[in-house]
Amino acid sequence: MKKWRMKKWCLKSLACLAAASIFILTGCGDKEPLDPQNPVSLTVWHYYNGSQQAAFDALVEEFNNTVGKEKGIYVQGYSQGSVSDLETAVRDAIDGKVGADKMPDIFSSYADTAYEVEQAGALADLSKYLEEEELKKYVDSYIEEGCIAADGTLRIFPTAKSTEIMMLNKTDWEAFAEATGASLEDLSTMEGVVEVARSYYEWTDGQTPDVAGDGKAFYGRDAMANYFIIGLRQLGVEIFQVENGEMTLNVPKEELYRLWENYYVPIVKGYFGAYGSFRSDDVKTGELLSYTGSTSSAMYFPDQVELDDGSYPIEYVVMPAPIFEGGEHYAVQQGAGMVVCKSDEAHEYAAVEFLKWFTQLENNIRFGCVSGYLPVQKEANSIERLDQVIKEQKLEVAPKTYDCLAIIFQESEGMTLYTNKSFENGSAARKVLEYNLADKAAEDRAAVSEALAEGKSLEEAAAPYVTREAFEQWYDSFCDTLSQTVGK
Repeated sequence: MKKWRMKKWCLKSLACLAAASIFILTGCGDKEPLDPQNPVSLTVWHYYNGSQQAAFDALVEEFNNTVGKEKGIYVQGYSQGSVSDLETAVRDAIDGKVGADKMPDIFSSYADTAYEVEQAGALADLSKYLEEEELKKYVDSYIEEGCIAADGTLRIFPTAKSTEIMMLNKTDWEAFAEATGASLEDLSTMEGVVEVARSYYEWTDGQTPDVAGDGKAFYGRDAMANYFIIGLRQLGVEIFQVENGEMTLNVPKEELYRLWENYYVPIVKGYFGAYGSFRSDDVKTGELLSYTGSTSSAMYFPDQVELDDGSYPIEYVVMPAPIFEGGEHYAVQQGAGMVVCKSDEAHEYAAVEFLKWFTQLENNIRFGCVSGYLPVQKEANSIERLDQVIKEQKLEVAPKTYDCLAIIFQESEGMTLYTNKSFENGSAARKVLEYNLADKAAEDRAAVSEALAEGKSLEEAAAPYVTREAFEQWYDSFCDTLSQTVGK
């Protein structure tokens, strides 16, 4: 079985485990704080929808009818809609806003939101309810991410994680590759993607020789914050370096120039694109051939391209997300965990019992087979285990989701998952990374498109935007905005 590569973060994980073990209670006392004759009811808020919600609800029902019935735990799950809707509901509940529901017993949370709630003193210490051997079953970096308390104890229970992959419209790629000699191997680096995208733009532009400058974009990406955080990490830079609760902001100019060159410039020139809400939408409308997105987005990759005058079926390819040439193979670690609201011992204990059951190997893989999320226990992260559970439980798994999980398991030995630690104003800082460059690129691309319509060549139209001077201006503005946001 392949395991995640262990680096410096593993030492930090062991320190986290050590800190957590100090606070472990032996079985929460000699007597289990539950009575099957008087069940404890738990409310769970999450952001799952569609097939993900159905899979979660099915597992909750199974728990209630088995382990929950035996122990005296009854779980009810409620989708709050989107991640943003869930975060708003949690903040309204904490603030006691009129009309807000009371805080749930458990809710899905990303680290930045959990950090805010922890600072308000509203999260339970999960370390009290977990033995050290239980903690060691989980991927080290997932446990480390959840140790957000000042004393290093666990506040976020890892339940389902994701990383990024690249997906490609294989059908239209093959026509382009046959005509130009492009290869899938060219897409292993960001620089290679840019070069292929340039070639694709020129090739599609050439399909209509009577109309200049109407080439099509090849690639896009979801989650620009990941592009910054992981791209810089691949280049040896931790943009948000957090030690002892203090964040140091690292914004080296030359590394950021490489990010600018390999996203902003191709956007401005029309080689990359971003049109709909998500890049899978853009593949569906034929405006892109490929994108980088979450493993959990694989199920949304379209089965056909829909144009104004008709549609046609497409096949797909799943590949590892491209990395920067010469960079280390870092990939994003993302996906909300579950946090338990501080209450009484019985409810906290019951909540952890449910979360431990939900993340058991077979149960977690079942959820991942529907949702595209990665299981959180070390032993579950292998193709062999995936295939075993699928066979034993006779699961029906969408080919896209299976291929997506398989690619990540295959790549795991040489890949380091990374997420920055939580810090004050972390959510706001991430929004700067998400929108600052993307918004400027979209605005400047619109200006270039206007110039093309006026008869200028692409090089003439893009020239004012892609100079070193233009980068310097953006860089200064970006650094000022980010510094003001984090208070540095």
